[in-house]
Amino acid sequence: MSEIKKVVLAYSGGLDTSAIVPWLKENYDCEVVAFVADVGQGDEELVGVEEKALASGASECHIVDLKEEMVSDYIYPTLKTGAIYEGTYLLGTSMARPIIAKAQVEVARKVGADALAHGCTGKGNDQVRFESCFSALAPDLKVIAPWREWDLSSRESLLEYLAERNIPCAASATKIYSRDANAWHISHEGGELEDPWNQPSDQVWTWTTAPEQAPDKPEFVAVSVEKGQIVAVNGERYSPYKCLMELNKLAAPHGVGRVDILENRLVGMKSRGCYETPGGTVMMAALQAIDELVLDKASRKWKEALSSEFAHLVYDGRWFTPLKDSVLAGAEALSEVATGEVILKMYKGQVAAVQKQSVNSLYSEDFATFGEDDVYDQSHAEGFIRLFSLSSRIAALNAKVK
Repeated sequence: MSEIKKVVLAYSGGLDTSAIVPWLKENYDCEVVAFVADVGQGDEELVGVEEKALASGASECHIVDLKEEMVSDYIYPTLKTGAIYEGTYLLGTSMARPIIAKAQVEVARKVGADALAHGCTGKGNDQVRFESCFSALAPDLKVIAPWREWDLSSRESLLEYLAERNIPCAASATKIYSRDANAWHISHEGGELEDPWNQPSDQVWTWTTAPEQAPDKPEFVAVSVEKGQIVAVNGERYSPYKCLMELNKLAAPHGVGRVDILENRLVGMKSRGCYETPGGTVMMAALQAIDELVLDKASRKWKEALSSEFAHLVYDGRWFTPLKDSVLAGAEALSEVATGEVILKMYKGQVAAVQKQSVNSLYSEDFATFGEDDVYDQSHAEGFIRLFSLSSRIAALNAKVK
């Protein structure tokens, strides 16, 4: 193990990574550099994190602000595809992993490290996501995953490990939930959620108001879309990150964006997660509304295929791959016409597009009306139907002959 001289650790300041710093130094006899990714998890999560890292034994701590880049270069492209994992999950944790991994590699190059380390467990998806990104970006760097190596197996053992070394840690022996937050969402696992029969208690949710307690009056929000990207909220143009922050602020009080799902992890097991994605849920509804206006039947069908493929690609950690570039190119092409305005109604946990318009709309009231019109000859439908169902007619005739 002595060949490892300097490791860059993805550090959060929590119990696990606080223990990983001294463990790496003891077991690899190496220098440990802490890397903290600011992906919008909240200022309270970053307060004192550098001091914690140094107190744990890290030689340096690099805090990198990734918020704007994450939304513009990872979340917005994913939104263009319409990706939703297993019909429900808006990929909040998944989308953050590639930019964190990329920034970690950049820090490693900057400080001359020869290894990367993370605190992902051997049961989860994140170990695959991080290490797949590392393979694509820095195949020459060794990857250390302490949870797959050490004999520490519980919160109690981690706390005891730190106490023996007089390393301060604010964590307690009991932790009800495992949470992960960024600008897009917050996830909740553990506690009563481990039994699918248990309804989530009120203490699970932290960002959004319970729909039952949300305002009795709906709120309407106007969203502007240009080529598949949200560019303005209520007439004010913002950066992608600021658009998301504004919609988070507007949607959370109405209980928008809560989901409770049992998902299939990449490693083979099912896990239950509760997610809160208020602004993102509004964004997805707005983009879907524009697609309804501007995409023909064949294009929408193709986008459904792209959406499903991209959702699995992101969930599985395959961001830095030719497949991602290929699928995204298809989505980008379809987004060229996705420009318009949407008014959305937020009420008691729901969001719905109630008004929508686009200069590229394929909808024509002249053709679609149930009233009298002079642009569509209904008698033409007979020939279309006969040709459309011709194969069925031939099959039935053949069966009759037999």
